[in-house]
Amino acid sequence: MKYPEVKNYIGEELQNGSGNTLDVYSPVNGEIISKVFLSTYEAIDKAVKTAREAFTFWSETPIKERVQVFFRYRQLLEKNFDELAHIVHEENGKILDEAKAEVAKSMELTEFACSMPQLIAGEILEVSKGVECRLEHFPLGVVASITPFNFPNMVPNWTIPNALVLGNAMILKPSELVPISANRIADLLKEAGLPKGVFNVVHGSREAVEAICDHPGIDAVSFVGSTKVAKIVYKRAASNLKRVLALGGAKNHLIVLPDANVQMTASNVAASMSGCAGQRCMAASAMVGVGNVDHIIAQLVEEAKKIVPGKNLGAVISKEAKERIENYITEAEKEGAKILLDGRNYVVKGNEKGFYVGPTVIDYVKPEMRIAKEEVFGPVLSIMRSKTLDEAIKIENSSPYGNAAAVFTQSGGLARYVAERASAGMIGVNIGVPVPREPFSFGGWNESKFGVGDITGKSSIELWTKLKKITTKWNPESRTNWMS
Repeated sequence: MKYPEVKNYIGEELQNGSGNTLDVYSPVNGEIISKVFLSTYEAIDKAVKTAREAFTFWSETPIKERVQVFFRYRQLLEKNFDELAHIVHEENGKILDEAKAEVAKSMELTEFACSMPQLIAGEILEVSKGVECRLEHFPLGVVASITPFNFPNMVPNWTIPNALVLGNAMILKPSELVPISANRIADLLKEAGLPKGVFNVVHGSREAVEAICDHPGIDAVSFVGSTKVAKIVYKRAASNLKRVLALGGAKNHLIVLPDANVQMTASNVAASMSGCAGQRCMAASAMVGVGNVDHIIAQLVEEAKKIVPGKNLGAVISKEAKERIENYITEAEKEGAKILLDGRNYVVKGNEKGFYVGPTVIDYVKPEMRIAKEEVFGPVLSIMRSKTLDEAIKIENSSPYGNAAAVFTQSGGLARYVAERASAGMIGVNIGVPVPREPFSFGGWNESKFGVGDITGKSSIELWTKLKKITTKWNPESRTNWMS
């Protein structure tokens, strides 16, 4: 195996999870690159006790001191940039350039966390003569973050820097399919000077997630994954009186109007549907063409043909994922959709055992087809047709999800019309992947998010802290009224 066995990282010590082990495969070539120890409730309990002890002194450390750790952590992300990107490439399967972009985003997220002292400075107001009211943010305690396979480095850093700078201690439970990046993050945090026990990593699958939801010593839980599991995590953790933010799946619609810039639209849509092999909740998986957009679709297919698995298109996460994605394509074809570009049964020379699906463009998909409604999570674009813009918006609104939507047009008025009516939390105008940059927050609507607030940006302050309101009066001689 290329990498050592992956164990839990608890209080700066590597421990097995008291459970079974799981082989870790590289989607690039299908080879086993490591083995991960899966955790039971007992392992989670060890991590919680360790984090609870560390929280006592970490929460009392002034934020200006806490943030110094993350200035150093950001430098270490940069210093170890290439190594971290290669780990992401090997355990997730995305191409190296995408892996580098992921680590670069982690650096940006950390930079935002370093601005927290300015963002949470307490508010104070003299509300009456001699009477002042103050607002102060306090950490919650021990928090947990459950992260998915598709961004092994970035998504953990959606939560780690902000939650820790704000004074919490954390337990990270990464996907068991991509456990290597998480432990490397722990190493870098230790090197940056984070005190022992403030950050811990537990590995595992369903049993570990259930233990996190149930453990009374965990005060808040964030989750990123499928909507099916997000609902389960939200209900279970909330029923145990925890603060919860659970981000689910998506079915993002790109509405393309006939006046859209042909080249920009075609290249943007192709990149949006195939980036990270389509394994991202912001991927464009459904396009709605309004009126005659055949000229744009023709150029889109030409752009998609330039996307080559193993070269500028990465692998999907597993053999099972490859089979599931290809089954969606086959089913749509049988139901009457037209395959304009077929990525099934793709084999990359030199990596014949890798898990690859080529870029796939499917036209004349009907809104009632399964491929039009469900999250495929692969480099597949389903094209639906509508006669009017209102009909296209109706198709978008009918989706139970609400992560992102985009419109391609040269009309500012029509762009605004769509932006106001699309049922999604993140909107793009001539942008296929409208991910907000810091300090703006990431979060969808409807069944793409369960809980209040967003997971990044300024909104995350409300997720990871609780407010204390302090009213004071020292001068008994001050003139009083009914307010004082």
